[in-house]
Amino acid sequence: MTTIAFLGTGIMGFPMARNLADAGLTVRAWNRTPEKAQPLGEHGVAVVASPAEAAEGADVLVTMLADTDAVSAAVQDVRGVPVWAQMSTVGLKGTERLTALAAERDMAYVDAPVLGTKQPAEQAQLVVIASGPPDVRPQVDRIFAVVGRETRWLGDAPGAATRLKVVLNHWILSLTEAIGETIAFSRAVGVDPALALETIEGGTMDTPYLQMKGKAILEEALDPAFPLPLAVKDSDLVLEAAEEAGIDLPLIEVARRQFARALELGHGDKDMAATYFATSASATAGS
Repeated sequence: MTTIAFLGTGIMGFPMARNLADAGLTVRAWNRTPEKAQPLGEHGVAVVASPAEAAEGADVLVTMLADTDAVSAAVQDVRGVPVWAQMSTVGLKGTERLTALAAERDMAYVDAPVLGTKQPAEQAQLVVIASGPPDVRPQVDRIFAVVGRETRWLGDAPGAATRLKVVLNHWILSLTEAIGETIAFSRAVGVDPALALETIEGGTMDTPYLQMKGKAILEEALDPAFPLPLAVKDSDLVLEAAEEAGIDLPLIEVARRQFARALELGHGDKDMAATYFATSASATAGS
């Protein structure tokens, strides 16, 4: 029986921990805001008061927290867990920092960010991108198979998975900004944005993501599947990786600015598609 210490039960971590427990794995969960984790008890998860308590006697540590600092802080008092599956999105420098922390703790480090947001996490349909030591893969593969529909192993060294993740984040963040901007532009020139979505639907210009996020904006159904503040954070991680690679990424620079502008306008409790309001506000200001 595998015992999992699961640190971080937010929008993504909560359903992941629940699905692991429902699959018959032993899960001890910790969250910085304890009350958010408490309902996991109904699924047989032991909700504990500290990361160290979660980790005591655990076979695998799983972290699903907002950023590198949050992950590092949570793991400071963790000792004795042989394998660490780090599933948060922390970027290249963050991965280097956490890999070093794992080495200090004598833990095998698996770099395993995920693709997907709230609904795929709830439905166990995440895509896990992983890189790490081959000898621990059987242990973590069992976990990944529960929380996701697919696992892509990219190599033995931590960092390979995160490199792919920042590339894919560049795409999805840029696309999200483009969707919000297009809907705001449509309204500014007197075109019903629903008509624009309908005209594209089913053609080569269409994507399921466009229809999903576009309709969410039109219906003002912006409860966070992926929170706007994390879109700012992930944009920063893409730009950090681009700087290391010596390449300019103008699209993501604009997207980052718009995500931050939407935050300034008071939409920090909404989904990242709330970037729409950054362009919409500029149209109002210009009218």
